[in-house]
Amino acid sequence: MGAGLVERDAELEALVASVGAAAAGEGSAMLVLGEAGIGKTSLIREFLRSVEGDVHVLMGICDDLLTPRTFGPLRDAAAAVGGPLAAALSGEPDRENVYRALLDELSRSDAPTILVVEDIHWADDATLDALRFAARRLERLRAVVVLSYRDDEFQADHLRQLLGALSGSTVRRLALHRLSENAVTRLTQAAGAERPAIYTTTQGNPFFVSEVLSSPTTDVPATVVDAVLARVHQLMPATQVALDQLAVVPSHAEGWLVTALLGGTGPLAEAEQRGMVELRPEGLTFRHELARHALERSMPVSRRMAFNRAVMVALLERDHADLSRIVHHAVAAGEIPVILSHGPRAAREAAQAGAHSQALAHYEHVVAHIDALPSDAQARILVEYAWQLYAAYRFIEAVEVAERAAGRWDLIGDRVAYGEALVAVSRSAYMADRPGPARAAIEEAVRVLADTGNTAAQAYAQAYHGAVLSLTDQLEAALEQLALARELAERSNRPDLVALCLDYVGWTRVALGDELGVDDLRASLELAMSITHYEYVARAYTNLGEAFYHLRDHDALQRCIADGVQYCTDHDLPAHAYSLRAHSAQLMMVRGDLEGSEELLRDLVAGVPDAGQLARLTLPTLGRVLARRGSPEAEQVLDRAWEIALRGDALLSLAPAGLARIEWAWLTGDVDRAHPQIDVLLDRTAQAGGFRCRGELLRYLARAGVPVEPFTGCPEEWAAGLRGDWRAAVAEWERIGDPYERALELAESGEVTFTLEALEVLDGMGASAAAKVVRQRLRELGVTRIPRPRRAVAVANPSKLTDRQLEVLALLAEGLTNAEIADRLVVSTRTVDHHVSAILTRMGAATRREAVRMASDLRLVSG
Repeated sequence: MGAGLVERDAELEALVASVGAAAAGEGSAMLVLGEAGIGKTSLIREFLRSVEGDVHVLMGICDDLLTPRTFGPLRDAAAAVGGPLAAALSGEPDRENVYRALLDELSRSDAPTILVVEDIHWADDATLDALRFAARRLERLRAVVVLSYRDDEFQADHLRQLLGALSGSTVRRLALHRLSENAVTRLTQAAGAERPAIYTTTQGNPFFVSEVLSSPTTDVPATVVDAVLARVHQLMPATQVALDQLAVVPSHAEGWLVTALLGGTGPLAEAEQRGMVELRPEGLTFRHELARHALERSMPVSRRMAFNRAVMVALLERDHADLSRIVHHAVAAGEIPVILSHGPRAAREAAQAGAHSQALAHYEHVVAHIDALPSDAQARILVEYAWQLYAAYRFIEAVEVAERAAGRWDLIGDRVAYGEALVAVSRSAYMADRPGPARAAIEEAVRVLADTGNTAAQAYAQAYHGAVLSLTDQLEAALEQLALARELAERSNRPDLVALCLDYVGWTRVALGDELGVDDLRASLELAMSITHYEYVARAYTNLGEAFYHLRDHDALQRCIADGVQYCTDHDLPAHAYSLRAHSAQLMMVRGDLEGSEELLRDLVAGVPDAGQLARLTLPTLGRVLARRGSPEAEQVLDRAWEIALRGDALLSLAPAGLARIEWAWLTGDVDRAHPQIDVLLDRTAQAGGFRCRGELLRYLARAGVPVEPFTGCPEEWAAGLRGDWRAAVAEWERIGDPYERALELAESGEVTFTLEALEVLDGMGASAAAKVVRQRLRELGVTRIPRPRRAVAVANPSKLTDRQLEVLALLAEGLTNAEIADRLVVSTRTVDHHVSAILTRMGAATRREAVRMASDLRLVSG
């Protein structure tokens, strides 16, 4: 083993063993992680040399570009071997075709396949989605996927989601650690150097060690930058200039690019002889990115811009050059005309592949200089930019940008483009919780387009008008508008708009009490999938999930959430995934998992503090969960939820926030504190679209002692309780699968046995506020020996940790970092930080290690 692989034998053996397992049909993922300079690339290359000839290798590297290349590392890997993946990635790739081709590449029967993607912390979202797609199918493939990344850098959501998907027996993490002091001493002696301070300076980082040992100075350089620059300054001037030119090219420079920039590799021969650069299959590269960064940062800005301009010119002269690379170097060179000519194309390519984060970044480069474009080009780009802001939850910005676009089209006089821009204004305004402007914009769009004769544009506006009507309590009018929109969509051969119409027709019918609306929603989903309209597929999943929740079809809802979240995650549609995860939290609450629901909701709320319309799905449920658990925080959360609901002024917002507030008021024994919510909901639920909410409203009023009666159309689960038929109500809630409401109806029985059963159920799920109400009911029934709140956990768990905190504590005992725990539990690192802090506080421990030791002494964890 070479010097660069000191103390890496176990990791190399694990990688080689994975190939043997793949040959036997047991695919796996190997994660090689560690800080910059720790030797990830050296380990992977030694591994590939060890198995050379026995495997089929696909090799890709992620570049440190301002905006990552869409499918960049997969393009590189496929280009080297040809085949189905290369074909799928040509032109403007379709995600589904790329996924199928990637599976084909990993399913070869002649030899095991190794897919290596290095530096995935720099990967584009489309690549990470494709890798996650493959990761879920590894068990049945004769393949090993090797991914390297820095674990000392911030991990974006897409990378976290990929790492979360890589769990179980199919993945192994190889965390590379710094070299020991003995190893550094041996390397120093082998190099014939006598520098005792090397270990202190480098702390065992292999790259730092090698750079310091290669430094021509006798003293130990203060930093790795000093070491790199000291080596460079020993080279001939022409070689130094060549290295500076190469330093602005992230990752590697292909042979043609080296020739275009330097006339060939000759000027770099001295640097190659001294081990500063290497000629690898993918091209000429610095031995390590840290050295490239050190050199690039040391250059004056004007020199760096000139070298980037040279790379940009070479790329522009190349047929089919990667657009993201051109834009990267154009931005670094300050070449505004190239940014404006190539940036929009790069953004559209990324959007087409579903890499919305990359598309948004490209548009932001362009918009910074957009005034240099003609007015029509400005307007077109601004509309596209607005939709990408919408996809990224940045709804308020999306409104402002779409309004700018609409204003430009209005001045230009293009009525079709103006009307279509107003659609973007309306949708973004609705999601930003501005229903008034949303209605005004879409009504103006319909009016403007009515006289254009453009049937497709009219269908577009009318479909969105129907959606706004449906979402703002005008259900009958929505069905009429959507019928007209669908007719126009079919006449203009726009299946995407037919799918959109079916989506909102289905939801509207469900809201009106027609369960067959689910069939329309399913038809919308099927049609949108058949034409691969990603956003409409995701929207169908979210509306289908909402329908199942309202219809209390919990099993169907759970399947919808699982499929929908996976689809939205795979296709970079975070806002829709957010909605579905919020429904998952609602389902947890309904099924009695209050702790799990609270944790997921806190994660969602913290992750997107300004969620606009999406907050109606999280804050009311969080407030309700907190109320049921007796948390004093409930009132504050419910106040905020009601404030947002009033701004939205639609039953979809008012009902969950108002009902949660009313339940909280009942639990606290002062229903008068919810009179504003009671008055609003009594008024807004008198029609068929509000009957489900009205039944719940009346049932809680009855529990508070307000005389009310069931009404025609009242759902049976509420009507039975309102009639005083507690047995029928219990049976209904049993059928639905809501243990909380079932327990509350048991407590209405007036019988001690059933009321005690209610108390046990409520205590078991941690619904302490309702349990307190039931204890009072037992006293009124004359029971003198009432069970106290459960304390059994205090015997086995004297620190009174929650189940989730015990789970986190067990993972701390395994030595996992907070980020690794977050991956394992599929939550945010912020949530794990919160749990660890709570664990230390409750246990009175100063450090994680002390908490684990105390837990071991208390037998809370093994060891």
